[in-house]
Amino acid sequence: MKITVFGSGYVGLVTGACLAEVGNKVMCVDVDPAKIDLLNSGSVPIYEPGLSDMVKRNHEAGRLMFTTDAQKGVDFGKVQFIAVGTPPDEDGSADLQYVLAVAESIAEHMTAFKVVVDKSTVPVGTGDKVTARIRETLAKRGVDIDFDVVSNPEFLKEGAAIGDFMKPDRIVVGTENPRSIEVMRELYAPFNRNHERVLFMDIRSAELTKYAANAMLATKISFMNELSNLAEILDADIEKVRIGIGSDPRIGFQFIYPGCGYGGSCFPKDVQALEKTALGVGYEPELLHAVETVNNRQKELLFSKISRYFDGDLAGRTIALWGLAFKPNTDDMRAASSRTLMESLWDAGARVKAFDPIAHEEARRIYGERKELEICANTSDTLEGADVLAVVTEWIEFRSPDFEEIKEKLTHPAVFDGRNIYDPKAVTNAGLTLYSIGRRPCHPA
Repeated sequence: MKITVFGSGYVGLVTGACLAEVGNKVMCVDVDPAKIDLLNSGSVPIYEPGLSDMVKRNHEAGRLMFTTDAQKGVDFGKVQFIAVGTPPDEDGSADLQYVLAVAESIAEHMTAFKVVVDKSTVPVGTGDKVTARIRETLAKRGVDIDFDVVSNPEFLKEGAAIGDFMKPDRIVVGTENPRSIEVMRELYAPFNRNHERVLFMDIRSAELTKYAANAMLATKISFMNELSNLAEILDADIEKVRIGIGSDPRIGFQFIYPGCGYGGSCFPKDVQALEKTALGVGYEPELLHAVETVNNRQKELLFSKISRYFDGDLAGRTIALWGLAFKPNTDDMRAASSRTLMESLWDAGARVKAFDPIAHEEARRIYGERKELEICANTSDTLEGADVLAVVTEWIEFRSPDFEEIKEKLTHPAVFDGRNIYDPKAVTNAGLTLYSIGRRPCHPA
């Protein structure tokens, strides 16, 4: 098939590369000439395991093309994916200006039937708005061309997006048009050979499914974080509680890990957008409010523990920080817990020496050069001259550190584990005190 993807960001690039990987001809369109030049040169502007090789391989094979020419893109594909950003507006609702701009651009240039696919995460009712914008634009041109708008939300986990696309749990498609159903069935046939994964439904249900999935996962995280705070007060161990409840197959172990809050480009934005959607139709989403409130509070927890350790006097202190990305296997720092912690530490007069295997350049892009932030080349360098250590991202290389080295280099023998990745005995045996989530501090014997 010939496919056009508008937007060469995270979702658009993964979608385009994976569709090309199975033999389709894909043209990615983006308004940013620098990004298109970079992609045409064989480089990828984002970090995602396996993506760079896949893009390069399919680009060299002629199956994956990049352009800034919207007309060229519209002419190219029968299927037109909209995969542009929907950043939160000032009130937290999703900003649809880029989605609707692409819809208008498609309508300005189309000369034959197109299936327009909303891949971006959009509020319920966006399909109606895209349809209306295309119709309005076609009417201004004085032409009557058939088209259909389909919702096809993405369910890609950063750090595992290639696997998620190539071997999906489910493929949600919102359309009731028989012609579009056949097109989408053909499009996803290569990803659907083992068993039926395509779930056809109406557009509004498909749009809500995406928000509902992310809100459900965010709810599980906030619920566990709420429990972790209670467990610490009650002198219980949240890790033992986690295993106790996760053993129930109705609950399971996924997304019940306590920590210092969720971040990234999806959960915070999508929970807020779903709240705004509910409020917009006169419904008070009390649980969604609570999920967001608990998460915002949880992001402040590590700072509170560190501040309490120093009796509220952090001026002149240096904190070693392991992890900047909001999760492992990505360089994404959007709404990351590391940012909340660092900014609170700076406001209190402390310095930060940070290391992240991938997100160091993103940190420099966000914060620039500043005296209170030193980006280090490795974990060991962060410890030099540092008072205590805080861990906020559970990168695998942080899992089994040399606790003796940590004890030797820190001026104060304390580790603040924001993801509960350390065994208290291993830490305390090295003479360190462990402050974690959902359990009392663990001191050396």
